[in-house]
Amino acid sequence: MSTESPRAAWLRAYESAHQAAQRDMDVFPISRGKLPAIRSPHRDDPPGTPSCRGECGRIGHGVHDATTDPKRLDELFDAAPYATGYGIACGRGNEPLLGVDLDRKNGVDGVVSLAALAEQHGFEVPETAVIATPSGGLHLWFTGPAGAPVRNSAGKLGPGIDVRGYGGYLVGPGSWTPKGVYRFAERRSAAELPDGLLALMLPPPPVRTTTVYLPGPRRGAALVGLVKFVLEAPEGELNNRLYWAACRAYETGVDADSISRALVNAAASLGHPERAAERTVSSARNAPMRTSA
Repeated sequence: MSTESPRAAWLRAYESAHQAAQRDMDVFPISRGKLPAIRSPHRDDPPGTPSCRGECGRIGHGVHDATTDPKRLDELFDAAPYATGYGIACGRGNEPLLGVDLDRKNGVDGVVSLAALAEQHGFEVPETAVIATPSGGLHLWFTGPAGAPVRNSAGKLGPGIDVRGYGGYLVGPGSWTPKGVYRFAERRSAAELPDGLLALMLPPPPVRTTTVYLPGPRRGAALVGLVKFVLEAPEGELNNRLYWAACRAYETGVDADSISRALVNAAASLGHPERAAERTVSSARNAPMRTSA
């Protein structure tokens, strides 16, 4: 158990959150239970009221309040006098933060599970920023391609391995809980998420009942249609469409280099970072085949 005065815990969280915001991390205050520290302004709304992620302009929307603006952050902490920590929003920006939470308790060791996963799928876990949790676990920080549809999951990749993606958050170092303080175990920049691990985190590609080999002209027409599909992506859906189109394109029998070049160029023409587009297309190429029942 860890004892610390509420004021000392608040100050530590406030200062640590501001330091993280200065490093372009979107942060917000959390409680000793690692939950958002500001009550929702919609807690008394009648049943059936549409959900709000901050569109109303008020604070109290959890991870959707997260910000890098120091004045806004002051406002959030002023409204959270009992905050003892801060959360770091995942999945945002051109190099979004993605977290791998490795639990080590109750006979489960996420570190061992991740090592086994890396060996099975042929990727290496690079040196990266690591946060030690009070319960003995580790948070590994990575950066992923912009817009990658990585969702939160618990135990999906293996025993003791949780993923923090879009809409999720990581407890920031310097945060206090009754079990102790979250601290840096390895203080370095977040490394790029290995492609092999990213492929396991992304949604599965469409079910492939058979490989489709199209005659030359039709094969080219199919690829043109998929490129058009990417170019017509609505705002916020570009990376999802790129991944889906790449999965479908690799079924056509067109050589991989042609597919990659065409789809990456299409995404880049819309302002998508070229390197991120290349990683998304590569992940689709390496995605495991699925068969229908």
